[in-house]
Amino acid sequence: MTSRININRPTPPSYSPQPYSNAPPPASSSRININGGSFDASSESPLEKLRVWGSWFEDQIDILSQPLRPHLPMLGRVLIVITFLEDALRIVSQWGDQLWYLQKHRSFPWGISHLFLIINVITMLAASGAIIARRYTEIAVGGLLGVVIIQGFGYGLIFDLNFFLRNLSVIGGLIMVFSEAITSRNRGFAGLPSLTENDKRKYFQLVGRVLLIFLFVGFILQGQWSFARVIVSILGLGACGMIAVGFKAKWSAAFLVILLSIFNVFINNWWSVHTHHPQRDFLKYDFFQTLSIVGGLLLLVNMGPGGLSVDEKKKIY
Repeated sequence: MTSRININRPTPPSYSPQPYSNAPPPASSSRININGGSFDASSESPLEKLRVWGSWFEDQIDILSQPLRPHLPMLGRVLIVITFLEDALRIVSQWGDQLWYLQKHRSFPWGISHLFLIINVITMLAASGAIIARRYTEIAVGGLLGVVIIQGFGYGLIFDLNFFLRNLSVIGGLIMVFSEAITSRNRGFAGLPSLTENDKRKYFQLVGRVLLIFLFVGFILQGQWSFARVIVSILGLGACGMIAVGFKAKWSAAFLVILLSIFNVFINNWWSVHTHHPQRDFLKYDFFQTLSIVGGLLLLVNMGPGGLSVDEKKKIY
């Protein structure tokens, strides 16, 4: 009797709990829940459909980037200080040329020029090592900020627009390192009004992410225009604006990381220039500075834009 009943009973359809786990949201579904929000996929509104696809795309990027996330903070810190390490190595390897330039063109007295270079080299090596090791980060960031300022005045480049914009971006990367090092401890005195460490962090993140975008502004202002340059400039400016206001800042920063990395390899290709060509050092300098700014953007991808941003306000409201 049991076998006859089992034979005549139709087989129930197979059930899959997540039929679209690795596929974009189906167009036939009227309501789709993504990231806690409900969207009408059958709506004819292009903005509604764009939000659905954008949310799905972000989810897929999150899944693919999971293996890299634990390494982003270290990679970001190494890239930020790499321009200072290269600068220290260049000063040591070109010691005579550096002294000649400072004494002949900048009117540094003998001895002062030596002291200027020695202080720069020691500060850059020690502070870079401290940032990589995450020891005394606040002091190390202050030391490298001092190097950026005194080199600008010492080499007479402080009023060069390209140098100024690039160094603003490098300073932005250093401020991102500083904001990463801030913890929730409160150093204020009892009974006195003071900012909490979380408040300080969100302000530093705001300043850091705004300064990071100045490299791209410099890229737009220099060079010859072409159709490709116009397209890249429009896309880059859009990403910079989104980073400044903190809207989809992580993905905008990731886009700029890819864009600047490609730009750096093809434009600042110092390895293809003859060793004794004067342009080689300038390209090398720009190459490593761009790497430092990419490091700052990686920290932004890892930490997010902070409390003073559209992304954070959307979570509240």
